Amino acid sequence: MTPAQHDAIEVIIAKRGGAALTDSQIDWVIDAYTRGVVADEQMSALAMAILLNGMTRPEIARWTAAMIASGERMAFDGLPLPTADKHSTGGVGDKITLPLAPLVAACGVAVPQLSGRGLGHTGGTLDKLESIPGWRATLSNDEMFAQLRDVGAVICAAGDGLAPADKKLYALRDVTGTVEAIPLIASSIMSKKIAEGTGSLVLDVKVGTGAFMKTLADAQELARTMVDLGTDAGVTTVALLTDMSTPLGLTAGNAIEVAESVEVLAGGGPADVVELTLALAREMLRGAGREHVDPADVLASGKAMDVWNAMIRAQGGDPVAALPVARESHVVAAPSSGVLTGLDAMAVGLAAWRLGAGRARKEDPVQAGAGVVWHARPGDTVTAGQPLLTLLTDDESRFERALASLDGGYDIAPTGTAFEPTPLLLDRIG
Repeated sequence: MTPAQHDAIEVIIAKRGGAALTDSQIDWVIDAYTRGVVADEQMSALAMAILLNGMTRPEIARWTAAMIASGERMAFDGLPLPTADKHSTGGVGDKITLPLAPLVAACGVAVPQLSGRGLGHTGGTLDKLESIPGWRATLSNDEMFAQLRDVGAVICAAGDGLAPADKKLYALRDVTGTVEAIPLIASSIMSKKIAEGTGSLVLDVKVGTGAFMKTLADAQELARTMVDLGTDAGVTTVALLTDMSTPLGLTAGNAIEVAESVEVLAGGGPADVVELTLALAREMLRGAGREHVDPADVLASGKAMDVWNAMIRAQGGDPVAALPVARESHVVAAPSSGVLTGLDAMAVGLAAWRLGAGRARKEDPVQAGAGVVWHARPGDTVTAGQPLLTLLTDDESRFERALASLDGGYDIAPTGTAFEPTPLLLDRIG
C-alpha cells in the first residue's frame, strides 16, 4: 500500500513544534527517504527535532514498523529449534558474542546472530572474526539457514534487504550529532532485530564512560523503549544493563579478543567475560523456553567449543590456524606501586582505535593484530615498573596518539586503599 502523501517540510515543522507525528506522516517520511524523495538535509533536520523533542511510545513503534517495512523480513519457522539472539549497544573489549553464540547453540537453541563492524572506539564483532584466516562474514539467506540447521549458530553480516531505511538513517545520524537520540537508537536496533525474525531477544545495554549511554537513567530509558518495541512486535525481549566504565576482559582489539574468547570456551578466560557470557546465556535460554539447561555445565563440558569450531569452519575459517600478530609493541609500565582503582573504558577504546583496531569511517580498513592488552584490572595490586598495558600495532607511528588517549585513563591509589568494584550487572528490564 502506498503511504498517504505528505511533504518533508510539514513533517519537520510538526516535530519541531513538539507535536506527535501521525502514523501516516511516519509511514510517508520513512518510505520517501528510503526512495530518495526526502533529501538528507531534510531528514537531518527531522532527526535533530526528534533528538530535541522526543517521541511517544506509539510514535517510536510506528517509526520502527515503517523501517521494517522498508525491506524484507526473515523467518525461522522451518527450524526444529527455538531461536534466540543477543544485541549489545557497544563497548570496549566486548567480545561476548563470540563465546555466547556457540554456548547457547550447544544448549539446544538456534542463534541467528546478525552482527556489525566497529566504528570509533567500539569494536565490531565481524572485524574480530575476520582476523581468523579464511572466515567470511557475508552469507546468503540459504547459507545462513543451512548453517543454523546443521551447526546451530551463525554470526554474519546483515543483508542489504533488512531495514534499508535504517542503513541510510544510521549513516546520517553519525555525521549530524543525532546518534544519542533514544527513539532513533531504539528503532535502529529493534527494526533490524525484529526484521531478522528471531523468536526471543536479549539486549545488553552498556552503561558508563565507554558506552553511548553514560548514565544509568539514560540506559534504563533506552532499555525500556527497546523492550517495549520487542514485546509489542511479539518478540520475547529482556534487557540487562551492564557496566562499561571498565573495559571487559583483558584485551581490546580483533585477533586478541578472538584468542580471549577461545580461552573462555576452553574453560578459562577472565572472570568478568565468563560472568557476562553466562548471564546472557541464561536469559537467552529462558526466552527460548530452555531455562532447565545450565549453560555453566555445558561450557565446562566442551560442547560449546565444538560448536565454535564447526561454526568457524562452516564460514570458511580455520579455527586452529595461528591468528595475526602485530609487528610492533609498546609496554606502558605502572608509574607507582599501589592499588589500580580505575581503568577507563573510553581511554582504552580510543587507544585501540588509534592503534588501528578500529575505524574512523565505515570504509576504513582495520588491523587484525592491533589493540591493547591490560595486565591488571581495578582492584589488583601493582608494582612500580611492572607492565600495566601493552599496545600493539603494525605501524609504530601510531603509538604517540594512542599513549595520549591513555593519559589520565588509569588511577593507582596507595597500597592498602579500600576498593569497591562496580557490579557488572546493574539492572534487568523485561
